[in-house]
Amino acid sequence: KRSGKNTFRYFDPVMQQELAQRSTLETDLRRAINDGQFSLYYQPQVDEQGHLLGVEALIRWYHPDLGLVPPVQFISLAEETDIILSIGRWVLETACAQLKSWKDDPATENLTIAVNVSAKQFYQPNFVDEVKEIITCYGIEPSKLKLELTESMVLKKIETTIGKMLSLKALGINLSMDDFGTGYSSLSYLRILPFDQIKIDKSFIEGILENRTDAFIVSSVLQLGRLIGINVIAEGVETS
Repeated sequence: KRSGKNTFRYFDPVMQQELAQRSTLETDLRRAINDGQFSLYYQPQVDEQGHLLGVEALIRWYHPDLGLVPPVQFISLAEETDIILSIGRWVLETACAQLKSWKDDPATENLTIAVNVSAKQFYQPNFVDEVKEIITCYGIEPSKLKLELTESMVLKKIETTIGKMLSLKALGINLSMDDFGTGYSSLSYLRILPFDQIKIDKSFIEGILENRTDAFIVSSVLQLGRLIGINVIAEGVETS
């Protein structure tokens, strides 16, 4: 169907095998939260001197039979179903619980946690209320929580998006535009979307030492951030 009409497609037993595997994985995924198979890893976010400013929460799934299942193998499946809603809430609650445990330690009290939000999760009518409920439940400082939204997501329903973003900012939460530069970027949107941060996609960072164009783009985004007062962070930094 995705290929259009007036074409031929022939059955292959591999298709049935893949479908069965997908069905099994979906069933296992639905059990994973209740069985405590998920955990969060925290990737450091540092400034130019290497000082720790915060972390990004990255989900990992330890399957009892398959072992460590990378997110690339299950996040897309979760997003195609309602499972992503349960996973998204679990991630938010776990991150806020972590912030609560950090706030009494001078070494971690100022750290932030960035959490990725899926489109299906963000566009739920009660999403803002859900976030408010969780931060209230754990008694955390809202500014320590950062929600990452992809640019393709926020431009999908821009009027709805702006209203929700303003409601989240009214709670004190920080908002970061993920994968900046890879989707439908328009500088005009930066004027109306209330982001606190833009995150340069790793595809640009990986090439800055060899590709002058990538280096110029990254340099331009940094300068843009300074001019309009938006913080800039890069992903995919693996070397000094």
